[in-house]
Amino acid sequence: MPRFLPALLIALVAISGGLCPPLAEAVDPPSSTKITWKKTVLDRKFRSEGVAVADVNKDGKIDVLNGEYWYEAPDWTPHELQPFKDHKDGLGNYSRVFFCWAEDLNVDSWPDLIVIDFPGAPCYWMENPKGKSRGDDGKPLHWQQHRIWHSACNETPIYTDLLGNGKRVLVMGFQPQGKETEGQMAYFTPDPKNPTGLWIMHPISEPSVPGKEIPGTRKFSHGLGAGDINGDGRADVMCTGGWWEQPEKPDGKTPWKFTAANFGAACADMFAFDVDGNGLNDVISTSAHQFGIWFHRQNVDKKKQTTWTTVTLFGMLVSETHAAHFVDIDGDGVKDLVTGKRWWSHGRSEPGANWSAPVYYFKATKNADKVTSFFPVLIDDDCGIGTQFAVDDINGDKFPDIIVSNKKGVRVVVQERK
Repeated sequence: MPRFLPALLIALVAISGGLCPPLAEAVDPPSSTKITWKKTVLDRKFRSEGVAVADVNKDGKIDVLNGEYWYEAPDWTPHELQPFKDHKDGLGNYSRVFFCWAEDLNVDSWPDLIVIDFPGAPCYWMENPKGKSRGDDGKPLHWQQHRIWHSACNETPIYTDLLGNGKRVLVMGFQPQGKETEGQMAYFTPDPKNPTGLWIMHPISEPSVPGKEIPGTRKFSHGLGAGDINGDGRADVMCTGGWWEQPEKPDGKTPWKFTAANFGAACADMFAFDVDGNGLNDVISTSAHQFGIWFHRQNVDKKKQTTWTTVTLFGMLVSETHAAHFVDIDGDGVKDLVTGKRWWSHGRSEPGANWSAPVYYFKATKNADKVTSFFPVLIDDDCGIGTQFAVDDINGDKFPDIIVSNKKGVRVVVQERK
């Protein structure tokens, strides 16, 4: 058995009639720190599949935002962000918020909200009305929307410090209107001369041309990430078809060099990390709509050519892992993988659709031989993750918490330690 597989294998039962597998709640990871989790349900209705956190009204408390509402801490009072829309139970329909991130975009010291709508639709940001929730007429004060770009493609856009300068940028594919197969990969930054105007597009890839389609750029493409693939200290951009190498001095105008590689099946967030300890960063990914959590091992053959081999970390533990984070959950200095189930991603048609909707963190332990093992630890068995969720310290105790908004509703799961 490969050493990078978990020290303990969780037995699964055969699935029939919607039965769920046994979960790992009775098992503690190899750690001296006892971690428990306390869940608070903010909303039981399906509002969105993305979520963010920020101090919306600058009262010193962190609030929750999902593009439809912001929930005011500490009592989680809901306030409308835009006119109400009923998304029903999500069994046969979708929301209009798949991703969102909080950021002060107009530099007025109030956090605004970036929103990714349905894949392929225009994306926009919502302007914070300086913490107010109601107008002078007593009616809900909706946040003004400003379009970022006409098309947001790939089901895992990312908002990250790609260039290593401390400023986050929006990384995603996009398409010319009405041209599904002519996408391009790019990163986007606000226009400093026009804060409410369209953002500036910086090409990562060349645009697609007939007969040469750029991978990862269709509206329903799956899999995107930023991480250092070649060990030069700069974050590259990866999709399932390969990776774009960040140049030493990116000028924001010249496309990056692309190297084709097989990074496995349709996935969600992708992370660069040396799992097997050979000094080369591998790629960790999770299955968006099937079962599977993998890493794609980077190696060099006898001809000094780079090779990639897909290794299954967890084959049947949880399905529809349509979002993930790679962060240090337990404070031991090693990043852990956090993911779970996107409940009813396409109704009941996906494998394991009627299983429970857990959230796990996979505790990473680096062994003496430099190989990293991942051990599954259940955070909650009825929470889910949506297409994007947040891992952040929401209560100020310096421990990472889990915040989700999905077809199960809106929940905050706070980490507690003993």
